[in-house]
Amino acid sequence: MSATPAAPRIAATLILLRDGARGLETLMIERHAGLRFAPGALVFPGGALCDDDHADGDDGDMPLRLAAIRECFEECGILLARPSEGAGPIDAEAVAWLTRRYQQRLLAGEIGFNAMLAAEGLIPACDLLMPYGHWITPEIRPRRFDTLFFLAPAPSGQAAQPDGSEVVKCLWDRPQDILLAADQERARLIFVTRMNLARLSRSESVAAALADASAQRIVRITPEYVETGGGAELHIPQGTGYEPCVSPASLNDLA
Repeated sequence: MSATPAAPRIAATLILLRDGARGLETLMIERHAGLRFAPGALVFPGGALCDDDHADGDDGDMPLRLAAIRECFEECGILLARPSEGAGPIDAEAVAWLTRRYQQRLLAGEIGFNAMLAAEGLIPACDLLMPYGHWITPEIRPRRFDTLFFLAPAPSGQAAQPDGSEVVKCLWDRPQDILLAADQERARLIFVTRMNLARLSRSESVAAALADASAQRIVRITPEYVETGGGAELHIPQGTGYEPCVSPASLNDLA
């Protein structure tokens, strides 16, 4: 580990939820195997802040909310927005058209997310997001993120569409089934994703997950990587809403 830890990049993640036939489901995306960070892993939509996310000012966590909504649309074509002249959500068919028209242009930097919203008479539905957790990559890693995780109910009828660049697959599944797939080496999860899935697995519905989020104080968590005689471990503080507080670990769990 270097003498001076790398400075973490500010980021936001959006955990979309829906009630399925067998209980709570969440949207996962599979990252391209050639990426530097979390290659081939199943993660939630999200990414680092950009200048465009500060368009409405820096009050509270508003730039992070906007970043989470933007990243979700760029990565998987799901948009939490509403018409600027109406109170209802945007129509799912309209979102599919917006994805076809704008997703690749956004990724190429040909247009900004706020410019797209303005051109289409939309405003981001930032009020639908609820803070869920705040995680910082351990100091031992060369690439670090300071990430606020949000929960939101999935908008009705919208279909997830991978961007084909960073994201190669989108899927809906129960948190406990995703964890089982990882345990059976049918999927790869990084530590922070596993911890959020484990917490979600304790909720039977979207309403229960949102209630859990509203009842838990947000605590900034930086896992500590500890070498012990029995192997490496990751330690997190107690009272954060996440368990277990001590987990077996490898460096691959962190990126």
